[in-house]
Amino acid sequence: MTICLVDTSIFCNLLEVPGRCQDKQAVLEGLEQKIHDRWSLLLPLAAVIETGNHIAHCANGANRRSAAERFVRQVRMAMEGKAPWVVTPISDTSDWLSWLDDFPDNAMRGVSIADLTIIKEYERQCALNPARRVMVWTLDGDLNAYDRVP
Repeated sequence: MTICLVDTSIFCNLLEVPGRCQDKQAVLEGLEQKIHDRWSLLLPLAAVIETGNHIAHCANGANRRSAAERFVRQVRMAMEGKAPWVVTPISDTSDWLSWLDDFPDNAMRGVSIADLTIIKEYERQCALNPARRVMVWTLDGDLNAYDRVP
């Protein structure tokens, strides 16, 4: 069974965030297939926060409100175990201190702190699940490379 980390670009499409929903139909089809194939879907906290930020910056107030309500509903369902994905646990302080040490070099390569935390969660899942495929599901070309097949 595959472990799949859901990136912000995917979550924005699923929630129909205005200006961030470039490929909704393909994402919905991908979600249906992943659910059918019984993939373990993980929603990194960074993707939750980034998606919320994108929603807060929607220009149209009615669209912003509607997207925010969809967001709250989906994140709440995930935290209550009622969604097809679960929110990843919050990392402890020692992890963050290590990630902060890595951030300046990553920033120079254009890797945001949110993407860095998703990459670190990917690496954690790889270590916890050596016999399973672990991948980041994204529309972002930089994160597409994170797909380990054992």
